[in-house]
Parts: sequence; C-alpha cells; structure tokens
Amino acid sequence: MDETSPPSRAWAAPAREVFQAFLVQGFTAFGGPVAHIGYFRREFVERRAWLSDAAFADLLALAQFLPGPASSQLGMAIGLRRAGYLGLIAAWVGFTLPAGAAMIALAYLAPDLTGGWGDGVLHGLQLAAAAVVLNALVAMARTLAVGPIRGGIAIGAAAGLLLSHGPVPQILALIAGGLFGFALLREPAASEPDDPATQAVPPAVSVGALMIFILLLGMLPFLAALLDSPSLGLASVFYRAGALVFGGGHVVLPLLQGEIVGRGWLDQSTFLGGYGAVQALPGPLFSFAGFVGAAQQVAPGGWRGGLVALGAIFLPSLLLVVGVLPFWDRLKTQPAARGALAGVNAVVVGVLAAALWNPVLTTAVRRPSDWALAAGAYVFLAVAKLPPWLVVVGFAGVIGLFSR
Repeated sequence: MDETSPPSRAWAAPAREVFQAFLVQGFTAFGGPVAHIGYFRREFVERRAWLSDAAFADLLALAQFLPGPASSQLGMAIGLRRAGYLGLIAAWVGFTLPAGAAMIALAYLAPDLTGGWGDGVLHGLQLAAAAVVLNALVAMARTLAVGPIRGGIAIGAAAGLLLSHGPVPQILALIAGGLFGFALLREPAASEPDDPATQAVPPAVSVGALMIFILLLGMLPFLAALLDSPSLGLASVFYRAGALVFGGGHVVLPLLQGEIVGRGWLDQSTFLGGYGAVQALPGPLFSFAGFVGAAQQVAPGGWRGGLVALGAIFLPSLLLVVGVLPFWDRLKTQPAARGALAGVNAVVVGVLAAALWNPVLTTAVRRPSDWALAAGAYVFLAVAKLPPWLVVVGFAGVIGLFSR
C-alpha cells in the first residue's frame, strides 16, 4: 500500500477513541516524561496494538530530536497516525486535560502538598515510575538493541549520558548513533509502512505547518509590542519556551523562571510552589504553564490566562509533529537511512537507561529498602502483569499511608 495514499474509513479510528485512551493516560501516567514512554508502549503497542514496536521506536526517536515535551509529542504523533489531525488534537487534549485543569485550579486554591502524607505519596509515585521505566527499557532493548553493534551503541550512549547528561549531550548522542548506524548497519527498505493503518500528512500541509511555526516564533513578540496586548505577550513567552527548549519539562524551568519571575509577573515562592506541585501530578510537566498563566497578574490571569499559556507552550510541538513527520517517513524508506535510524533507536535505549538512573532512581531511592520496593513494583508489572495505573496508585497510597 502506498504510504501517502489517503486511508480508508474501514480502519481509520475515530478521534473520540484516541481522546478516551489518552485521557486515561492523563489521569494515570505518573512519573514524568521518561515514565510516560513506558505507559504509552504498554497501552498502545502491547494492549491496544495500535502500532508496532518498530513504528513506536520511530516516533519516539523523532520526538527525542524535536524541541519541546518529548512524551507529549510522542502522544501527538500516535494520535495523528491513528486518527489524522483530529486524532493529534484529541491525544494532546486528553493527555493534558487532567494535569492542566489541576494546575489552573491550583492557582486559585494553592493547596499545600508538602509534609508527611504528601511527601509519602510523591515518594510512592517515584518508586512506581522507576519500575515502569525499567519495564519499558527491558522490552525496548529486546527489539532495538539486539546484536553487538546495536547493543554497543546503546551501552555507549548510556555511559556517555551518565557522565554528561542534559539536552545537548543527548542530541549529540542521537546524532552519533545515526552516524554509527549509517556506517555499520544496513536495513532493507520497507515495502510498506510499519503499520498498515497509518495516516499520512501531505507535503503541502507539512510545509505550511513549518512556515507557521517559524512565523509565530518571529512575529509574536513584535505583535505583542505593536498591539500592546498582555495576552499576546504571555503567549509569546510560552510559545518561545515550547519552541526552543530541548530536554523536556525539567529544562523549561530555568527559562520560564527568567521570563516570568525576572519580569515580576510572579514571585519566586509561588513559582517554585507550583512547579513542585506538578511533580506529583500525572501527565506532562509542561502543564505547569497552566499554573503560571493563571497565577500571574500582568496579563489577564485566571482560567483564561491558564488556557493561553497551555495552548502557547504546546502549539510549537503540534506544528513540528505535523511539519517534520512526513519528511521523517520519506527518509526512513532508504536503506542507508534505515540503518541510521536503527542506530538512533539503539541510542534511544541508552537514553532511557541513563534516565532510569538519573533522574529516576537517584530521585526515587532515598534509603536501601527503596530498592526492594522498586523491585517489587517491577515484579507486579512484568511478572504479575498488573496494569501500570494500579501499581502506581497502589504504591502511592500505601507508602503515603505509612508516611503519616
């Protein structure tokens, strides 16, 4: 089947199905962007079989390359593959809605999530998330890091990122993996898509999306100043953060801190309190934008400001996924490019392994007994095959209860 041909209605999934599936993830995917990869793979590759392991790895590699929130971009790409443009929007809305609404409400209510029970719940979430990441790492290594070359690339990437972690070393590792794969691996060109039920994006739409991405990046600050619009100024700050930040939600903190606190839009303690609260919520860390947009007092705040900030920080990801995915699809049909992609996918395994150690385990493990708790959570997932949400909620509740 031609990958660029329009899909038939016989297999095109409705956007409602995508929204419902990602809404469940939005309520249950605790643990941050690295853990989200494990949740998505378990749900959309193993349970729902919406896409193959190879297709999932391809989309994950693309999300790692793009600036912005990798797990949200992965979700958008899955939604686009499954149900077209409406599916992309449905995946983003479903995944972001719970945490986004909670963060906007937090700006009004400002509940205290620290101390005793709250710290225990957060600790349980972190340990369960470590087990989810380990489960995903083992499963992905079995398919993406097989053989001495791929295994060596994955191990080398993990070692390098443990020594020097951050967005720049991660991008360099992905590029190096692609070069090693190009030189040492040769994959036969695929005669059909990885998954037959794949929605394609026409070239004209992808080029248009990239042009809009660049125009908004350059024009929003000038329009905000020209029109003297606080709302456009707010949107400009968050759009720039979503467009230029590599490394996900943890990296966006210093940028937003400089933009928001530095301009006097929000005081330091309120800013850090909201950022601490988002760590305890499921869904994307970028939903923190909803709190800042609702709490700041310069532009119209409240729920309107929260929605403006949320929309602006995620809009670059939406445009980039639509704009870059068609070129990614064409590139990976070439044997040499598929070899490079195999090397990149092996690096993704190394990236996940390095992230499992730092920040996942280094944050979650506070005492020797935590190793046993994390191992127990992994057994529940990998051996007992319990759903991740049950393991996460169970560990959070039990550890929180004993921490009172």
